[in-house]
Amino acid sequence: MRDMRRLEEIWAKFVYEDELDPSLRGEIADGWRRCKDAHVNPIGGRGRRVSPEVFQSIREANSRLIDAAMPIMESVFDIVRRTGFLMVLTDSAGYVLETLGDESIMEKTEDLRFVPGALWDNQSVGTNAISVALDSNTAIQMAGAEHYCRTHHGWTCSAAPIHGPDGEVIGCLNMSGDAEKVHDHTLAVVVSAAIGIEGKLSILHNAELMRSALEGSADGIFLLDGRFGVVWSNSAARKLLGMEAGELEGVDFRSLAPDIDWASRGWLQGGSFTDDVRVETREGVVRCSAAITQSPALGARTINVTLKKQKHLIASANKLQGNLAAYTFDDIVTADAGMRKTVALAMRYANYDGNILIEGESGTGKELLAQAIHNAGPRPNGPFVAVNCASLHRDMLEAELFGYEPGAIPGAGRGGNPGKFELAHGGTLFLDEITDIPIEFQSKLVRAVETHRIVRLGGTQEIGLDIRIIASTRRRLGEMTASGSFRDDLYYRLNVLHLEIPPLRRRPGDIHLCAERFLARLNNADPSQAKAMSPGFIEGLIAYGWPGNVRELQNGIERAFYSAPEAVLGEASLPFATGERSTAPAPGPADGERGELLAALTLSGGDVEKAAGRLGISRATIYRRIKRHGIDMSAFR
Repeated sequence: MRDMRRLEEIWAKFVYEDELDPSLRGEIADGWRRCKDAHVNPIGGRGRRVSPEVFQSIREANSRLIDAAMPIMESVFDIVRRTGFLMVLTDSAGYVLETLGDESIMEKTEDLRFVPGALWDNQSVGTNAISVALDSNTAIQMAGAEHYCRTHHGWTCSAAPIHGPDGEVIGCLNMSGDAEKVHDHTLAVVVSAAIGIEGKLSILHNAELMRSALEGSADGIFLLDGRFGVVWSNSAARKLLGMEAGELEGVDFRSLAPDIDWASRGWLQGGSFTDDVRVETREGVVRCSAAITQSPALGARTINVTLKKQKHLIASANKLQGNLAAYTFDDIVTADAGMRKTVALAMRYANYDGNILIEGESGTGKELLAQAIHNAGPRPNGPFVAVNCASLHRDMLEAELFGYEPGAIPGAGRGGNPGKFELAHGGTLFLDEITDIPIEFQSKLVRAVETHRIVRLGGTQEIGLDIRIIASTRRRLGEMTASGSFRDDLYYRLNVLHLEIPPLRRRPGDIHLCAERFLARLNNADPSQAKAMSPGFIEGLIAYGWPGNVRELQNGIERAFYSAPEAVLGEASLPFATGERSTAPAPGPADGERGELLAALTLSGGDVEKAAGRLGISRATIYRRIKRHGIDMSAFR
């Protein structure tokens, strides 16, 4: 027990003679010094209320603290009721937020203005348990003359700071009563209650973080009760269904996702369920990936459902598969007038949504042109899904292109799968070598190409797609249609906009240009082996027929670069470039004359007189040969 008389003597010595007894606790002594420096009246100690408007704003700023503290304060007060003690809650500055006490004690607090709205800090009412707890961040019990102001000497106060989730002091809990009733147990009760309030604040904070995380999720999240009624949903879930929170409350979720085998309930015993499902929404059926688990933290009969729109899954699949277009029209370089016309036409077509058919021999760059069209079109950020129709297995064509529903393919697992058409949603579907699609499947392709709508294998619902379709072939599709080896209705639907890439042998200027670009790229990659091309080497390249077109030329230049020992590629290096061991037929006399003529015209920049001089023939002769071989002179301009 404290010696109240001795405390009064210590207090009087300090107030009237400015002598501080060393036995006084440090945090109380510090408060007394600050009171004297601030000229606090030691005979005062009555609080001052702020205006109702200001107090209302203080309460609103501390609403979470009040909500967490009041139930605990009421529980403690039920225990100490009729003991003459007052319970007080303050904010971090010392403003009294709430008080609980018997009528007898409440009358005394009115005299001191120890009431809600009053500021109870060191400078306003002198050193007290609340001010010390807040200033020193420590729990403390004070009695009698340990208070700086005489009006408080009849009181004992026990106070403990309250910390927020981040550890900062956000308030104080205090119990005050008659000084004669001072007991250590009172401080223990206050500290325990303060810890309880902190625990509740932490729970509320974590719940708010969790709610914020769930609300911020792009996935639709639902909590269901044991009868599958919706208890809670996040904004993404409500947006997915096109419903408001009030409309969803209590709705039987089974009616929204009929594909799920709700009767099995195997996942209710700590397991989980993951599958592709159809979800009924206000705007129609939406395909989602569903994950359903039990939520033990929320009760044994609480079910968590997460729905992810398949468009997000498709975007992830496209990213993993690298379904993007890397090339643009800037990557297409040509010196040939005919090829320039094709590129110019492709640039115009890029602005329209019509289906495009690209015809050209293997290796001419059909996919490069298709990628450039995609990147110049209205969906450059969408996927570019290239399908090599020649590589599709005949028995899996429909599943590969249109996808399949769960259970449609034995051994393929429980989940369904989107096909190439769905993967291309929002972008471009490139059907390379379309003529390799079996004719018996072409009828199923007709409607998909025309309407951009598909039905998955094993399904019944049509899926509308926002796609551009570009098809390509190395064959003459019109001739195949005439012979009956390709459906004419599919041909007409594909051939809305038509592009033809001329073969490299008809673009002599591009042979020289492309060879220079390929060699420059190799020189940059490996400067120690840098090489140049002699006029004879270039003539040989132009004279060759290049059945594999640009792809063959690129491979040939790379082969010559690494195989030829000389720094200047000459005629001796030509076999490395053209591949003497290739199965391409050797050119006949007429082909050889035409090749020599093309080479001379190319090296002369289309100047007929210079080309004749190179060949050692007259102008009349060279003109006859140009006419005989059907050479288009515009290709050299």
